[in-house]
Amino acid sequence: MIGLLDRPTDGKIFIDGKNTTSLGDDEVSSFRNRKLGFIFQFSNLLSDLTVLENILLPRQIGGSEVDIEKDARDLLKAVGLEDQIHKRANKISGGQAQRAAIARGLINKPSIVLADEPTGNLDSVTSETIVQLMKSMAKKFNQTFIIVTHDREHFGNVDKVITIKDGKSFEGDYHAEMEVIV
Repeated sequence: MIGLLDRPTDGKIFIDGKNTTSLGDDEVSSFRNRKLGFIFQFSNLLSDLTVLENILLPRQIGGSEVDIEKDARDLLKAVGLEDQIHKRANKISGGQAQRAAIARGLINKPSIVLADEPTGNLDSVTSETIVQLMKSMAKKFNQTFIIVTHDREHFGNVDKVITIKDGKSFEGDYHAEMEVIV
């Protein structure tokens, strides 16, 4: 629902003070591209495009030409892919593809970044680099990262943890001795 991929049957979704449930389809698409970043569990890069072209897509869709290539190159450097910039997406490793997908999710400097297992396909060193990148971007651009992960310890100290266990949610990390009272 936060990603505006589905519409609620009841209630409203406000993002940056905007009631998104009243937006038409084109308005939702435009709003999503400007305000939301997506980092999928699997990179979903377009294999015929270069790494750089994949990163630039969300910015091009939004019609922004301001510092477009510089921002993309800066992000690719931040995720350690500056040497892969002109390779086709189908010619890089899975870990490299995931790092490119992270850069693509951040290119529009969205207010909210939705990340599904963003470090799931990465080694521990690269995972730590990516976690620190996401934390620094959150501070630098006042972004909110909503991260779904099974690997909580990689993320260290964060502002808020919501754990979902057996269909129930609660704040904080789950411990076996905790009892959820509803």
